[in-house]
Amino acid sequence: MSMIQTPSQDIADLISRCALRDRAAFRSLYERTSAKLFGVTLRILKDRSEAEEAVQEVYVKIWQRADRYVAGTTSPISWLVAVARNHSLDVLRARRPPSDDIDVALEVADSGPSPERATQDNQQKGQIEKCLGTLESDRADAVRGAYLDGYSYEELASRYAVPLNTMRTWLRRSLIKLKDCLSA
Repeated sequence: MSMIQTPSQDIADLISRCALRDRAAFRSLYERTSAKLFGVTLRILKDRSEAEEAVQEVYVKIWQRADRYVAGTTSPISWLVAVARNHSLDVLRARRPPSDDIDVALEVADSGPSPERATQDNQQKGQIEKCLGTLESDRADAVRGAYLDGYSYEELASRYAVPLNTMRTWLRRSLIKLKDCLSA
């Protein structure tokens, strides 16, 4: 009396024969299960060519790890699906850029000034503003326009309705007064 094997027992038998390096059993296992495992990888990876490549890698793993399958603990299809699923998740993880370790983030240099430098800069700004206040208002505005706002001498001469050489003189004399004020 011969026993009829169920499809599940048949696949379990093929896996155990793969563990013994039976190439014909491996070929048969691939033919019977590759469509299902392709479906698993495609569902996870959502890219057909990537899923096709993943299935090939899954079968390499099955060939290498067939001896790890223990019949009776899980169904053979569940074991094959788990191998495919785990491999597909590994592929997904490999797509993501590695996150930097928090210690690396702490070593990133702050591009801003140090607290000491910021305080120094604020003190200098205050001193410059005080010294600009000693100039006539149109001269101080012309200095701000030329050296802070980037206006050309021609634009400033036109704005204040003075000849270009007069504007140059205003700016030169104003800078001399500022230098004297700042060094005092």
